[in-house]
Amino acid sequence: MRWIVLALCWPALPGFLIGQSAPEPVFHAHVPRAWNDVDVRSYELPLSYGRPAQYMSAAEYYAIPARAIYRSYPIYRPDKEPRGYLNWLRTQPPKIVFDPSKLKTEAAWIEAGAVVFDAPNVVLELSELPVRNPDWYREAGIPVTKSGIVPWIRYVVRKKGVVEIAFDSCGMCHTRILADGSLIRGAQGNFPWHRTERYRFNNVVRGHRELEEEMLAEYRREYAAPWASQPELRSRDADALIQQVGLIPPGVFVRHGTRPAYPARIPDLIGIRNRRYLDSTGLGQHRRIEDLMRYAITNQTTDRVANFNGFQPWPSAEWLKVTGGRYSDEQLYALALYIYSLEPPPNPNRLDARALHGQKVFDREGCPVCHTAPLYTNNKLTPAQGFSIPEDHKRQYDILPVVVGTDPNSALTTRRGTGYYKAPSLKGVWYRGPFEHNGSVAALEDWFNPARLRQDYVPTGFRGFGGGTRAVKGHEFGLYISATDKQALIAFLRTL
Repeated sequence: MRWIVLALCWPALPGFLIGQSAPEPVFHAHVPRAWNDVDVRSYELPLSYGRPAQYMSAAEYYAIPARAIYRSYPIYRPDKEPRGYLNWLRTQPPKIVFDPSKLKTEAAWIEAGAVVFDAPNVVLELSELPVRNPDWYREAGIPVTKSGIVPWIRYVVRKKGVVEIAFDSCGMCHTRILADGSLIRGAQGNFPWHRTERYRFNNVVRGHRELEEEMLAEYRREYAAPWASQPELRSRDADALIQQVGLIPPGVFVRHGTRPAYPARIPDLIGIRNRRYLDSTGLGQHRRIEDLMRYAITNQTTDRVANFNGFQPWPSAEWLKVTGGRYSDEQLYALALYIYSLEPPPNPNRLDARALHGQKVFDREGCPVCHTAPLYTNNKLTPAQGFSIPEDHKRQYDILPVVVGTDPNSALTTRRGTGYYKAPSLKGVWYRGPFEHNGSVAALEDWFNPARLRQDYVPTGFRGFGGGTRAVKGHEFGLYISATDKQALIAFLRTL
């Protein structure tokens, strides 16, 4: 146990032992008031039924107490956990680790933002998640880092002697483990959310009518959009629904406001500073840092209790009891600075002769119209199949009036549906996947396979509800070039 204490508590070496350097200049943080009534009304696009969601007022939001962020600790797979670790955690005093009064430099704010990135929106009792059961890892297929750490969740001590689980942080969706066990912070995450949900249903919920009804009710709160047809949410068969949801692969998530039958590919946050729109449907405008702060607020606090065309998913008091408070503006500002600071890992793919040929194919086929260098996105929206662009949208938003023909349901039949899809950036596709806004294909080779347009195609990513075959429609660019050109194009894309 001695090495644990050393690893967690050893202080940084003083500067005079590791070489003198000029002190970092004092950083004057200008923390904006993120939730104000004027900007909240304008930052999101109208939804597909014609107007934006209606959120709580600034006065109501700031009346919610801000959460304290406590020190948290790694969770290990049981066979990798240091001897005596849990008993040691029970001896640790609670410690609040976010204190804006101590943040004097930009680097300190960014480091504090990393703490917020892993801070929970929900805290679970130790018994509520089987993190110490080897079967959970095996049956849900949960990967760990080289050190055996589960990076998406952490232990937290808010009261001495009581160890809890920090759950539902930003990092839970936006942390990726590569095949070699290395970690990418901010990337398209690959925690197997829905496999763990299926594990819980199969081992805890099934056969208990009250629990099954409770789970169905929660699904309807999280995903219903009464103005749209959502047949999968009308089912009263919890078992069938959860088994289907359990087939959704890591990297794809039925986040609240989407649909079980049309989940969302988890976005990569690296490079988001230069992205104009947030969400696959471009729901949130990203004009300045306050918009990213607002996006965190809506996704973690306010959109569950918003009014969507007369429908409020959760009673306000009940949802706020679940989350236990709100972010402070200082926490959100630090979080946004941290996300802006994220850099991609070193790319192992080189711009060799084949990739250079692929770059010429990329240009020849007109890919830069939507995927414009150096960001490899034009930062514009394209209308979904069947959506007519309102005249006032043409003046307010950056729209390329070209329909690429991908499945329109996420854009038209969900609470995140705006009628548009944004042109995604191709940066970092070498470490990402699955692809397409619903994560239907696992790899670039699958995306450029014309067989995906057929109804007898078996998707290599998210297969969809109701069967193992379906067409992955739209975006037919690059499907019909020669095999040599296609291989070269893929080689080029992997260098980005």
